[in-house]
Amino acid sequence: MDFNKAYNLLVDKLQRWFAETIKLLPNIVLAAIILIIGIFIAKLVRKYSYKIIQKLSSIQTINKLFSSFMYVVVLLIAIFTALNIIGLDKAVTTVLAGAGILGLALAFAFQDVAANFMSGIFMSFRHPFDVGDLVTVNDKMGRIEAVNLRDTTLITLQGQRLIIPNKNVFQNSIENFSSTGKRRLDFTVGVSYGDDLEKVRSLVKECLANLSQRDMEKEVEVFYDEFGDSSINFKLRIWLNSVHQADYLHAKSEAIIVIKKTFDSNDITIPFPIRTLDFGIKGGEKISELKLNLSNSSNENNSLTRE
Repeated sequence: MDFNKAYNLLVDKLQRWFAETIKLLPNIVLAAIILIIGIFIAKLVRKYSYKIIQKLSSIQTINKLFSSFMYVVVLLIAIFTALNIIGLDKAVTTVLAGAGILGLALAFAFQDVAANFMSGIFMSFRHPFDVGDLVTVNDKMGRIEAVNLRDTTLITLQGQRLIIPNKNVFQNSIENFSSTGKRRLDFTVGVSYGDDLEKVRSLVKECLANLSQRDMEKEVEVFYDEFGDSSINFKLRIWLNSVHQADYLHAKSEAIIVIKKTFDSNDITIPFPIRTLDFGIKGGEKISELKLNLSNSSNENNSLTRE
């Protein structure tokens, strides 16, 4: 008896579901058509959004992520529209609300990862450097090897690979030596107080006129800067048409050699720090008298020894 009752209830329930399905059949067909069209449109959006984002960002990972995001957005719109037609939109909304709460909890747990991820996205649009550029980031100098979603890889001048989180790159200053295609060589030179400063300036500009890697469109700049303890110092500025570190160091070395040779051949002195001892100041003794006293003292000691 109980088995027959259960069987009848099951058959009755299935008949109702079948009847409801027959009633919803046109809506199901329409929802399927909308879903198919939505998938087709989502693929087109992904294709063209990738082409558009390539013009703004050089990071392929970001470009693919953006195009995939647009694909998912269009696909979700098509899915929700189809579910709304067959009357299942409320159930899906409840599921998404629970997923949103879970996503918020995960965001707090992985906030550093999220910060690096968002920094990578912002840098792809800000575009502070390209792969291969010579930069200084976080007081570390090197060439950019790769820019990923989470970190930036730098090859230092010593040849080590340095991985920096994108958050640290995005939030700190970046010095890009490659962006302008030129680089300036600065250093300080000192000459003696007895030298002719106008002559020094003229000789320096002349001897550096044909310096290798020098930008011939800009002249060598010499600015006298200060009265030092033992020299008059001037700042030397030379623009180079190369941004490579090896060329920069070679040009600086060559400039120092050329300046030294020029100064030597023209009797110009590059002084080294000295200290003058003045024994003739008030309360002291003249150096000549000090020597005499020492000499007399020595003679007296010798006389006493003979006796």
